Amino acid sequence: MPTPPAEPPRARSLAVVNEEIRALQQDGGLLSPEGRCRYEELLVEWAAAVRGDVTEAA
Repeated sequence: MPTPPAEPPRARSLAVVNEEIRALQQDGGLLSPEGRCRYEELLVEWAAAVRGDVTEAA
């Protein structure tokens, strides 16, 4: 019997992503190359969370 597909991981809330973005920028907004990469990843996650909020509201 085939196993059902695993559910995709639940997206983090917009507030949680915002908190992590703010934490990265606490030191005046100057980021290391690794910090910049993480910031870009968070922006993608943030945009997805915004889209999710709009979808749920509709």
